[in-house]
Amino acid sequence: MNRYPAWLNLLLLGIVLLGIVLALPNIYGSVPALQLAPIDSSEFQEERLKQVVSGLEAEGLSPETAYIVDGRAVLRFASVDQQQKASVTLGDRLSREASVALTLAPALPAWLRALGLQPMSLGLDLRGGVYFLLEVDMDAAIETRLESYRQTLADLLRDGRLRNRVDLDGREITVRLTTAEDAASASDLIRDADPDLLVLDGDDDRTLRVRMSEQQIKDRQDFAIEQNITTLRNRVNQLGVAEPLVQRQGVDRIVVQLPGVQDPNRLDDILTATATLEFRLVDTAGDLPGSRRYEGRPGEQAQILKREVIVSGDQIIDAESGFSEGSPAVFITLDASGGERMLATTRANIQKPMSAVFIESRREAIESNGQIEYQTVRSEEIINTATIQGIFKNRFQITGLTPVEARDLALLLRAGALAAPVYKVEERTIGPSLGQDNINRGFNAVKIGFIAVIVFMAIYYRGFGLIANLALLANLVFIVSLLSLLQASLTLPGIAGIVLTVGMAVDANVLIFERIREELAAGTVPQQAITSGYDKALSSIADANITTLIAAIVLFAFGTGPIKGFAITLSLGIVTSMFTSIIGTRAVVNLLFGGRKLSKLSV
Repeated sequence: MNRYPAWLNLLLLGIVLLGIVLALPNIYGSVPALQLAPIDSSEFQEERLKQVVSGLEAEGLSPETAYIVDGRAVLRFASVDQQQKASVTLGDRLSREASVALTLAPALPAWLRALGLQPMSLGLDLRGGVYFLLEVDMDAAIETRLESYRQTLADLLRDGRLRNRVDLDGREITVRLTTAEDAASASDLIRDADPDLLVLDGDDDRTLRVRMSEQQIKDRQDFAIEQNITTLRNRVNQLGVAEPLVQRQGVDRIVVQLPGVQDPNRLDDILTATATLEFRLVDTAGDLPGSRRYEGRPGEQAQILKREVIVSGDQIIDAESGFSEGSPAVFITLDASGGERMLATTRANIQKPMSAVFIESRREAIESNGQIEYQTVRSEEIINTATIQGIFKNRFQITGLTPVEARDLALLLRAGALAAPVYKVEERTIGPSLGQDNINRGFNAVKIGFIAVIVFMAIYYRGFGLIANLALLANLVFIVSLLSLLQASLTLPGIAGIVLTVGMAVDANVLIFERIREELAAGTVPQQAITSGYDKALSSIADANITTLIAAIVLFAFGTGPIKGFAITLSLGIVTSMFTSIIGTRAVVNLLFGGRKLSKLSV
């Protein structure tokens, strides 16, 4: 009685050993390091890494080790001083090739790295860094899409040889035709081109009103969030921040966490900048429909530009800052469709002027009736006007910028334009000393709670208490191993979840041991008391843990960052505690007491 088959004991031993191996990276700590990420998002090559290391060794800045993880090169150093000197050296050498980020790398031996193992990822409250909460301007996302529809409809009707005037008024596009017959033809063309658009009758039989459907609006808002997340990730990568976190929160907000960053000023400008470019032909006659006047920045004249956009920022696939004839310049590369459009435009407009319009949206606070309100301000200014001297396609340059403006504009264009403006709602900077203090306090709480539980169990339940303590230790190892395997960020609330799990894990063993005591008090023989204790306590343990797991899942689904961290460790702790408390302790009890004739139990 009370014996597990040999294969099951071996399986449990294998699971414990696997948990120890997965948790092992967390004992080695971290050392100063540099992370090199190619600007073009390609993978860093081994041969290039060897060249970088050789160059550093020639200057007496030899890294302890250098390797490639997830396409990025990592160079570990013995001291912060060497790390910073190497950062300056490589920052100058690789400025056009890769971003160089200061970071902390786990001091893992080669065999653990070869297995692809990593320590737990620490959240911002433990590691230190900058936290941004950004809000996406959903109204602007819809307006941008409607403006695109307006231009598309105008082109569509012109191609259909229907004289028209298309205007955007709020969230409605008004299409005016010359006759009722033309209005009917236009309605058919629009419905064929996009069946999802709502085409309604206007004020008279020559006017149509076009609206986006509710589903189109929702899809556009979701697209704006997802596109902005992608763009923000690209911008952060271009800045060279190691291990950034960019994720959606709620309906219209994005959380950006940048570990290790302590100066948020430039990051603020880069993350929230909605700058993009539009290239338009100059209306030299000043009499074409839709043309309007654009102001020029200092050094550039105001111009009347044509309504049609040749190419815009979303068609730019690469942008590099540099110098052309001694002046700062941004070298632009367009995608296929943008290149074809630029080719057709330049071929048809030799010796005619073309302007680059810099467009930026920002939010300004105004006081109205004693309350602070926000309004979106959109600025458009010409940064460069040049005469088209020859035919070109997808590669050209713009000038008229300062070196800093050229560098920042190239970064923004290379990372992609935001689908809708984002505005900073909250910003927090957490210093590394505060993070380390949080780590120390959190782990002290775990240690104190763990030791207190161990002492109580050993005194109160004696031999069985020691078995429960062994299971408790295994439970902590399993939690750490799962956090390491899943690379889920450990936060301060997450540490609170671990502390709670310690109490819940021992609670299951208390239920089992009390059941065994009851059976022994009723005169049941020891072997049967063990079986009955585990069997009768199982339903109570399962009910309590399952209900708590449901609550943890709900917290994770609807909670924000800190609450999610608590929910993750609590969920993992519930699963591992049920395994160690029910199966783990039962295996040890069976090995020690199973198959033997017992006169009493140390419980």
